[in-house]
Order: sequence, then C-alpha cells, then structure tokens
Amino acid sequence: MLIKIYLFEGRFFVRNEVKMKVENGKFYFIKDEFFDIFKDYKLMQNKENGNKRPCYFCFNDPENKEIIWFVPISSKVDKYKVIYENKKKTRKKVYNFVFGKVLGKEKAFLIQNIFPTTEEYIESKYQNKMKDVEITETLKQEIIGTSMNVIKLAKKGINIPFYDILEMKNILLENKNT
Repeated sequence: MLIKIYLFEGRFFVRNEVKMKVENGKFYFIKDEFFDIFKDYKLMQNKENGNKRPCYFCFNDPENKEIIWFVPISSKVDKYKVIYENKKKTRKKVYNFVFGKVLGKEKAFLIQNIFPTTEEYIESKYQNKMKDVEITETLKQEIIGTSMNVIKLAKKGINIPFYDILEMKNILLENKNT
C-alpha cells in the first residue's frame, strides 16, 4: 500500500493508494475521500442509513484512460419517470435518465448526476451472492451513449449535470500529475 499526501485548495489530504481495475459496464462503490475533495459540488451523498449507497454504473473515458465515469442508480423510478415525462414535454431529447433492470428490478440511471473519478477512489465492486451484478449489453450501450452525449454537451457549454464535470475531470488529472 502506498500512502500519498497532496495539497488541494490549501488543505493537505492523505490517501491510501490501493487501485482497483475497473471493468466497463460494472457497478462500483466510491470512497468517502472522493466526496471530501468535491464537497462543494453537491454530489449525491455516499452513504444512507449506514449502508453503502448509491452504487454506480461505471465506464472508462474513451479519451483518457485515467478517467472513469460514474453514473448513480436509484430505486426511486416513479420519481424520476415523472421528471423525465415533464422534461419530454418541452424537449426533443432528454438526457437526464435511462431506465432499466438491475437484479430483476427497475432502476433509474441518473445521467444528470454523472461525474468523473479515477481508480484510486474506487472502494469496491458491487456484487450479489459473490457474483458481479450484470445488465444487458443493450442497456449498457444506452447508458454509455446517453452519458457520452451529456459529456459532449458539457464540452459545448451545455451542462445537464448540476455541476461542472469537465472542471472535476481537470482537477482529477491535475492531482494525478502532482
């Protein structure tokens, strides 16, 4: 285990470097340290009632192998379907959500809450009965495709997420190079 100390916004952070290899289209949990660094970005809370939540659908950035994109999933499907339907009334295309089954239950993939991270912030893989949680290839491609559209829009100055995902990406890459 490697211990790394770095400076960010005038504060020192100590981080244990234990990297996990991320597989595209799998689900992972993220370490608390990530949320400490980006606390001003109003990301979803990492834990809920003492449980690890949410878990995230992950895929590698096609432009930079250091970056992994995290998409939270939620069981509050009805809530997000109402929001989706309302947005659909005024927009041709809605990039905020993708809906699909995980472990046989309908889930909402919250593309509007996507964010980048790097391997050192990944805590563990989400498994069920000691096996990786799987989704259909079609659903994986829909989530990745919709997410990539959101990232492309962000590059054009149109933010679907509630925070600047490109700024977050740059901070992560700067920290890796220091």
